[in-house]
Amino acid sequence: MNLVLIKLLVSAAIIAAASELAKRVPALAALIVSLPLVSVLVMIWMQVETKDAAKIASHAEATFWYVLPSLPMFLILPAMLRAGMNFWLALAACCGITALLYLATIQLAARFGVSL
Repeated sequence: MNLVLIKLLVSAAIIAAASELAKRVPALAALIVSLPLVSVLVMIWMQVETKDAAKIASHAEATFWYVLPSLPMFLILPAMLRAGMNFWLALAACCGITALLYLATIQLAARFGVSL
């Protein structure tokens, strides 16, 4: 079986399982999706395909820095929803805020010698 197809099926299965679980036990689904499964899978696929330790290390480090500006979304979105904001509008606003935080993180990291 083609490696791309295997990657697609494994990744899709994880997402589908988490979304189905979220309907029944939201906290457990949140725990599962908070795990760095996507990052781990990407590093596994990179190892299988390239065996390039330097690229894998670079990926892992960049992932750390990009996780930080994404975290506020998980506090802002529930606050917006609880305040009665429309889901789609709140989600779009959070995505916009997160994008701005990504840009700020890239600029701030550069000041400390971290290239993202």
